[in-house]
Amino acid sequence: QVQLVESGGGSVQAGQSLTLSCAASGRTGSIRGMGWFHRAPGKERTFVATISRIGGGIKYADSVKGRFTISADNAKNTMTLQMNSLQPGDTGVYYCAVDTTTWGRTSISPYDFWGQGTQVTVSS
Repeated sequence: QVQLVESGGGSVQAGQSLTLSCAASGRTGSIRGMGWFHRAPGKERTFVATISRIGGGIKYADSVKGRFTISADNAKNTMTLQMNSLQPGDTGVYYCAVDTTTWGRTSISPYDFWGQGTQVTVSS
């Protein structure tokens, strides 16, 4: 089992920045990829970004390229999402998730463990 706890959400104005963090505990040695997903109000959860635990490979959703940056500290078992130039469409709950099989997957189902989510609200 891997336990995940997100933090760093909040309310900001459009154009501002937020940094989300995810702390992993438990069987962290089983993690191959870590990812962030976003659930906008009334919508399904969608992929935001993912990072490989080995090799540092990174993928982003087109909607966040150039604005969001994902990073990870394997020694501390943490992952960060730096979100710049936030837009009202970025509003929603952000979830941290881990994949214990591989990395780079952008759909929800392969991810084995999920955090409880952290709320981000961007007002115009």
